[in-house]
Amino acid sequence: MIQLIDTSIVNVAVPHIMGNLGANTSQASWVVTAYVFANVIIIPITGWLSEFFGRKKYYLISIGLFVIASVFCGQATNIWELVIFRFIQGLGGGGLLPTSRVILIENYPPEDLSLAMALFGMGVVIGPTIGPTLGGWLTTTYSWRWIFYVNVPVGIIAFMMAFINVEEVGAKLTKARSIDGWGLFFLFMGFGALEIILEQGERDNWFASNFIVWLTAISIIGILAFIVQELTTDNPVVDLYVLRHRNLAVGTFFGFIMGFGLYASVFVFPLFLENLLDYSALQTGLILIPSALTAALMMPVASFLMRKGASARLLAAIGFGLFFVFSWLMSHQSLQSGASDFYLPLVLRGMGLGCLSVPINTIAMWGLEGHELNEGSGFSSLSRSLGGSIGIALVSTFLDQRNALHWTRLVSNITRFDYTARSRINEIVHFFKSSGFSSSVAQSQAYQAIAGTVTKQAYMMTYNDIFLAVGVLFVICIPLLLLTTSADISNEDTEVQMQAE
Repeated sequence: MIQLIDTSIVNVAVPHIMGNLGANTSQASWVVTAYVFANVIIIPITGWLSEFFGRKKYYLISIGLFVIASVFCGQATNIWELVIFRFIQGLGGGGLLPTSRVILIENYPPEDLSLAMALFGMGVVIGPTIGPTLGGWLTTTYSWRWIFYVNVPVGIIAFMMAFINVEEVGAKLTKARSIDGWGLFFLFMGFGALEIILEQGERDNWFASNFIVWLTAISIIGILAFIVQELTTDNPVVDLYVLRHRNLAVGTFFGFIMGFGLYASVFVFPLFLENLLDYSALQTGLILIPSALTAALMMPVASFLMRKGASARLLAAIGFGLFFVFSWLMSHQSLQSGASDFYLPLVLRGMGLGCLSVPINTIAMWGLEGHELNEGSGFSSLSRSLGGSIGIALVSTFLDQRNALHWTRLVSNITRFDYTARSRINEIVHFFKSSGFSSSVAQSQAYQAIAGTVTKQAYMMTYNDIFLAVGVLFVICIPLLLLTTSADISNEDTEVQMQAE
């Protein structure tokens, strides 16, 4: 959970970091980009690193690196120091997510796999949701440096508990494969460039920037070369053949969609509340809490139902459906909406994520063991991370383009020949005149007021479009559940499956 909190906790503190370290917006954006960039390049090779060091050792190394880098982030004296330590923090944090999941799976009996996935899913969903709230509170109450220091006590406790309780399983694994240097190089080249494109593209106007064009070429060449290298070498750093398992392939895709929806909604909802309804960051965070709590409460329920024989497909379908209802309700909000209008949609969102996370994780990891378990966990975590990055990038671009379209359409209806528009402008002019302004100033103020109203309405319509588009994406996934090979993951089915293997 602390790893995922750090993907979003910094966002609300960026203005404070800029002022304190004397950085501009472009420089400060790398504080966010560096962490996600490190995550994306380390997650695919966590399986290999677990074999090379032993899973417990690698897990402890990841926790230690994350905590130490957090301390140095808090001590940074300039923006580039902070960027470097955020990158190192991301290298440590990136290893925590897939390794945590594998440790849970190996320490729970097969019939309790859904319970392990419920525990894992709580962190996955709660982390990104409470990150902005926690970041806003720490930054406002103390300083931006405390968004990094808060990791230290939690990390130390996690390190001690893992050291005492987690067993080393490296001896049970096959001997670690030799280093695939070209594979690593192409991985860093392809996915690293892709992540920078997703983080910087919207700011640089995408392909209008030569920098983005070159990065796109580098990313395509790197990813294609990586795939060819991993499919042809005897010792791949990432075993792509593990995707021959249909459940893992489909579950990885669903993880991508869930990451897309989770991060896109967490990204766009605060913008809606803070930019249009004038909520503070803390107020926005408090409104999001019921969603996180509902998701946390729903996951053990989903686990219990699956252990009693409920269909993983059915639960996932319900989750996709609930997330669509959340999106549909949010697509019908207005500038007059208040906090009470958001509770039901957000509770449904939490229930949907709770129903989705457990079956999707269970389906993806179903039937994997040993070396394949490591690789599968890495793929699943990478897909969610990429889904989140792509979701935020697409939503940011869609926000600008769709807003321009709505603004143009609304303005085209405001002319001197339109009776309603003319009457409204005259009312505003009379208001300013009665307040003591001259005719010319009152006229100018009236036009500014109308322009502000149109801008807000255009943004409101854009946010409605975004929520609806995300909801439709989730509905489309429901028929794809039929591609999975295991619908019921109950005690009896699990025991039969294990005996057959």
